[in-house]
Amino acid sequence: MTDEKFGKCPYYTAQSVLQGKWSILIMHYLSGKTLRFNELLKMMPDMTHATLSKQLKKLENDSLIVRKEYPQVPPKVEYYLSDIGEEFLPVLESLKHWGKQYIQYMEKLNH
Repeated sequence: MTDEKFGKCPYYTAQSVLQGKWSILIMHYLSGKTLRFNELLKMMPDMTHATLSKQLKKLENDSLIVRKEYPQVPPKVEYYLSDIGEEFLPVLESLKHWGKQYIQYMEKLNH
């Protein structure tokens, strides 16, 4: 597939926007709440500062999250889901449901 499918094929577009190892997990953590950078980083101990920064910038550039910066010292920055990011919540719920089923399926296979 090529980028000519972006914006035309819904599967390609969704995959392109949600690419990245952490995108879905970040959106899960931001569902229903506003979090600061360090709060997100603490929730994902295996993630580096640089990786989280890169993922947040991509999600912001793709309009899935909003970055709100407050003009104060020390700087305060918060992240939350955008309106279109909120539209992804039913998909997150479906992924959670499928993930639970898959875990149970794999547990049965390994016993």
